[in-house]
Amino acid sequence: MRQHFRMFAAYNRWANACVYEAASGLTVEELNRDTGAFFRSMIGTLNHILVADRIWMKRFTGQGSAPSELNAILHSDLPSLTAARIAEDERIVEWIDSLPESAFAGRFTYLTVTDMRMVSQRLSPALSHFFNHQTHHRGQAHTILTTLGREGPVLDLIHFQRTEGGRAFA
Repeated sequence: MRQHFRMFAAYNRWANACVYEAASGLTVEELNRDTGAFFRSMIGTLNHILVADRIWMKRFTGQGSAPSELNAILHSDLPSLTAARIAEDERIVEWIDSLPESAFAGRFTYLTVTDMRMVSQRLSPALSHFFNHQTHHRGQAHTILTTLGREGPVLDLIHFQRTEGGRAFA
């Protein structure tokens, strides 16, 4: 289980770097343009992924800041958002690396953001959601890029596994 989630943490870091590299070619207007995506714009979507990651990491670790709104804009410009994303991805990788195998079968309890109730669940299914959620919204970021006439990066997990970024996990 540990190796499985180590792979997803590494994939997450790699895929985010790919999306942010592609987004770096957008103008400020394009980054903020409402494209009809769930979180409206590229900036809104990338902020949401970071917001959700911080909420979940606070739940998992008990440390760090956790925004109280899923649509919070933590950084309105791409350079500061990129720096925050890189730092959060490193935090995720380091935390997963620090867990013993036994931790994945353990439980944790947290307060939900949307309806303020206590939930207790096993760590491994929550981690599956955590990484799947990121993939879901990176897909929306990819669609935003193509909507804006830009080429989106290849984000397939198998592509990651076949490249330098993921050969250790193939």
